[in-house]
Amino acid sequence: MRWFAPSWQALAAVLLCIAAAAFGPLTAEEAAALADPNATTYAFFDTKGLVYDVLLATAAISMARIPPAWSAAVLFVGAHAAAWLLLTGITGHEGTALLPFFLLLTACWLLAWRCVTLLSGLRPKARVADMALRLIIPAIFGVWILIIWEAVTRGAGIPFILLPPPSAIGARIANSIPILAADVNQTIFKAVIVGYAIGCGAGFATAILADKVGFLRRGLLPIGNMVSALPIIGVAPIMVMWFGFDWHSKAAVVIIMTFFPMLVNTVAGLAASSHMERDLMRTYAAGYWQTLLKLRLPAAAPFIFNALKINSTLALIGAIVAEFFGTPVVGMGFRISTEVGRMNIDMVWAEIAVAAVAGSVFYGLIALIERAVTFWHPSVRSG
Repeated sequence: MRWFAPSWQALAAVLLCIAAAAFGPLTAEEAAALADPNATTYAFFDTKGLVYDVLLATAAISMARIPPAWSAAVLFVGAHAAAWLLLTGITGHEGTALLPFFLLLTACWLLAWRCVTLLSGLRPKARVADMALRLIIPAIFGVWILIIWEAVTRGAGIPFILLPPPSAIGARIANSIPILAADVNQTIFKAVIVGYAIGCGAGFATAILADKVGFLRRGLLPIGNMVSALPIIGVAPIMVMWFGFDWHSKAAVVIIMTFFPMLVNTVAGLAASSHMERDLMRTYAAGYWQTLLKLRLPAAAPFIFNALKINSTLALIGAIVAEFFGTPVVGMGFRISTEVGRMNIDMVWAEIAVAAVAGSVFYGLIALIERAVTFWHPSVRSG
């Protein structure tokens, strides 16, 4: 029928709802309440029917012949509302979830999957709408990782020391902002930024010199491949002995980790221009530096930015690991190593979350600069 547009995700969600209803109670406490006529019910038991209503109504509306944007909006609201009801109901009753609880959670996830599928097929004409859509789709994906994480840890009663739920990690972040800010300042704004700038700058300058001097290029690149294979845990203690316990030794580790990726990628990028293009520059009587600035460096820009993006993550990893081997009483690596010993696992995850956000922002800034600088490149134009 023309008014009916089924999707396998919506149909599977309906079947999961039917299966959950057939199995009965969502939690062990609900099962005990049903078995005891004198037992009092609790909020989750009272709102269970609302979860089924929201899921079934959302699945039914999403399969109607309506515009994809409207269907995606209905799926977004319905899937997240049902998931919120499930999480609210299981709070305070951790470790009691039965199979129907996880079946309903899977139904919510399938509806969210259908929402993302519809959003991915939209092609808005307005640039602002297109950019917003590019952010919304991965945001929904990331939110559902947290929802599933929260529901599984609370529903299955996973011990806090093994895996705390995201809500506990968020609460720890909110209550530890001064500590986290001091750690970010020590690790990122000192060790990472300084080491990243010096390492990438030195690698770029050395690549230009190696391109000019042939024997230097043939001698440095094999050494670069060897140094890139050195383990951080072997280099970090040596740097701490040489430069002390403060951020300078961590910046030295970052310099070593970022120097050779920039060197190797820049040398490869400088060789990317074709012989025909170089011959054309020679027919214009262009010298080495003119050819370098007007032809070879622009051709090498994608390689250089690739090294910058790789180094943005390597720098953060190197600084944090280096702090395990000696640091003042501040820093992300120091905090992780000490809080693990104290069994404060939520603080460890808080530091990991902050590091992940900082690394993603750093990588994103480099990617935005790349798009602005290499707008002429086919990979950027096609994106």
